[in-house]
Amino acid sequence: MSETKKTTFNVTGMTCAACANRIEKNLNRMEDVDANVNVTTEKATVHYNPDNTTPEAITNTIRKTGYDIATEKIELDVQGMTCAACSNRIEKGLNRMDGVTNANVNLTTENAVISYNPNTVSESDFIAKIQHLGYDASLKQSAKEKQSAKHQEIKRKRTKLIISAILTLPLLLTMLVHLFHLPLPHFIMNPWFQFALATPIQFIIGWQFYVGAYKNLRNGSANMDVLVALGTSAAYVFSIYELIKWLVRSNYEPHLYFETSAVLITLILFGKYLETLAKSQTTNALSELLQLQAKEARVIRNDKQIMIPLEEVNEGDMLIVKPGEKIPVDGTIIKGRTSVDESMLTGESLPIDKAQNDSVIGATMNNNGTITMKATKVGKDTALSSIINVVEEAQGSKAPIQRLADIISGYFVPIVVGIALLTFIIWITLVQTGQFEPALVAAIAVLVIACPCALGLATPTSIMVGTGKAAENGILFKGGAHIERTHEIDTIVLDKTGTITKGVPEVTDFKGDTTTLKLLASAEHQSEHPLAEAIVNYATSQQLDLYDVDEFNALPGRGIQAKVDGKQLLIGNRQLMQDSNVAHTELTSQMTQFEDEGKTAMLIAIDQQLSGIIAVADTVKDSAAQAIQQLHDLGIQVAMLTGDNERTAQSIAKQVNIDTVYAQVLPEEKASTISKLQQENKKVAMVGDGINDAPALVKADIGIAIGTGTEVAIEAADITILGGDLMLLPKAINTSKLTIRNIRQNLFWALGYNVAGIPIAAFGLLAPWIAGAAMALSSVSVVTNALRLKRMKL
Repeated sequence: MSETKKTTFNVTGMTCAACANRIEKNLNRMEDVDANVNVTTEKATVHYNPDNTTPEAITNTIRKTGYDIATEKIELDVQGMTCAACSNRIEKGLNRMDGVTNANVNLTTENAVISYNPNTVSESDFIAKIQHLGYDASLKQSAKEKQSAKHQEIKRKRTKLIISAILTLPLLLTMLVHLFHLPLPHFIMNPWFQFALATPIQFIIGWQFYVGAYKNLRNGSANMDVLVALGTSAAYVFSIYELIKWLVRSNYEPHLYFETSAVLITLILFGKYLETLAKSQTTNALSELLQLQAKEARVIRNDKQIMIPLEEVNEGDMLIVKPGEKIPVDGTIIKGRTSVDESMLTGESLPIDKAQNDSVIGATMNNNGTITMKATKVGKDTALSSIINVVEEAQGSKAPIQRLADIISGYFVPIVVGIALLTFIIWITLVQTGQFEPALVAAIAVLVIACPCALGLATPTSIMVGTGKAAENGILFKGGAHIERTHEIDTIVLDKTGTITKGVPEVTDFKGDTTTLKLLASAEHQSEHPLAEAIVNYATSQQLDLYDVDEFNALPGRGIQAKVDGKQLLIGNRQLMQDSNVAHTELTSQMTQFEDEGKTAMLIAIDQQLSGIIAVADTVKDSAAQAIQQLHDLGIQVAMLTGDNERTAQSIAKQVNIDTVYAQVLPEEKASTISKLQQENKKVAMVGDGINDAPALVKADIGIAIGTGTEVAIEAADITILGGDLMLLPKAINTSKLTIRNIRQNLFWALGYNVAGIPIAAFGLLAPWIAGAAMALSSVSVVTNALRLKRMKL
């Protein structure tokens, strides 16, 4: 082989030496590749010729073999981007780097998310690459730091705009003299006076456009800065030419365009300032989430209570939380009882009682008791921080619909420069032969009207506002692609337990007297079965005192036998009563009715006499029927997936009006059920809360996890519904529909604006300063339209 490179990959999924041999053979079949795969270290060391292969090709070979590459993810804040061409340029540059599996650069959030092989490339390489492309980058700041930096940026832009506007105002008056022949002081029309005002605007205030244009042209690309620099420089240089002619020739009346360049720069700065203000409003959801956090915590240090900043709380610290205070971090109650308002997280308006060993969540409100708690999750590990991270990632991600804008913007600026040049040539040779001024004015108008700012903002701004609004309502989209795909869903499959039902058995029916209930609950208190817990909770809610139990015996498959307060108790099914010779025919029909309703019914006998019947069931959530009706109203078919028997499943389905039932489905069969629906060309969303739902959540077109469920299910899903309220399902679909409609509106107006504006400018019907104002307002209008999503009713 010729000169080679060496790289190392962390391979996941290998279980034995045969796996390593298989990968090694497939890699070594590649041209000019020498690979060694070690199953113990889980690494593949590869020597390759960069002329014939790439790390991406090697990665693809490993993945095609059936294994995967462990990658890391880094987020960078990117400075200096002005339009979609900038973000596109950086994204392409990063994706070409060795070791990068995917790079996503977002203009609106001004960040880059990069997945990469840490053995091949490092974070410093990314920053160096971005700087080489003419921009700057730094490691991602915290949300608070970013918010502060955004305020500073707004302040800087406002100051620059004010100075530019003050210098431009007299030049704007000269334009009014030309248009309306208004009487103004003679010195305002003096070429030297205009030169003195326009020069600092052009080369001090407007220097940023020259720097941006130079950096982009140096790297073989063009962005908005190129158009602005070309347009304003043409007007300024022509004015200098006219100034020289005025100096050389006596009685020469110069045709100056100093006001054109100055007004253009000021209007563009004004548009950028408004755009920054509007974009800052799109991050309100994150700001509001951050405001939920406590600022300080009362911690026990050296047997003393002291107040410290939230950032200084460590895992394992003991904290005191008094009534009316926010719980600072996630933790466990060690001492005390209280009720906690968790509505910010779950949407549940009623406070939840908490006692020793119960978990509490940071940023929730302690209502009426002083508690001592142990911090178990602090900083970025808390539930609220996890939610903030999900929202940030969603706002920084791209929807597939944005690819259209990226492709267009990549070719847009060079085409516009060509159109402007062609416009100039046609005007000076055919329209007004030999007349330089009208040709120049038309070309400048084309350059300015065509800036692709609005196009670059059309998609990411709507994604930011839409995901932010969803988060405020307890719906967490994990990315722009998910918010785009959700509106296409035509079938939703709901897991039963914990999704449609509460997931906790409750007593639904009891026939018997108070003494029977006391004896029954006393006996069941000895059992660890969930049904027994439901019976005990029911008796406790009736404020009944329980007896001591003398004897207790569990009878698997039949029930329990116990001696309570001197009485012999039998609690269980028909078989238990038959085996014990207890007559029970009088309650058989009642028992059958309960079972037909999907309930677990148990007969109760005291001293060989039938004394009552009790039914326990996992009851349907209060919001389930209404949510499913709203899904039907949206034209969505709803199915239920459960491991329960057919009779119980049909009973639950009947209560909530579900279309289709898949009963007695084993956990490993759930994903294949989703696949079968997809094979029928259905767009399927799966909603679940358990570990056994994770494969189906991944397999579905959209996986939706109930936030009260397991972390595995939440991690596997594309959307998380906080608190378990099924009413958020139709709201999630509505959010997707409204956001995608908003994006399409933005793209239509952004593209339509350029398509209509360029010919108008080329025909000489648009003054450059009007083109500048229109260009600035187009960006602001796109962002403003996106901000309408903040008021959408879900």
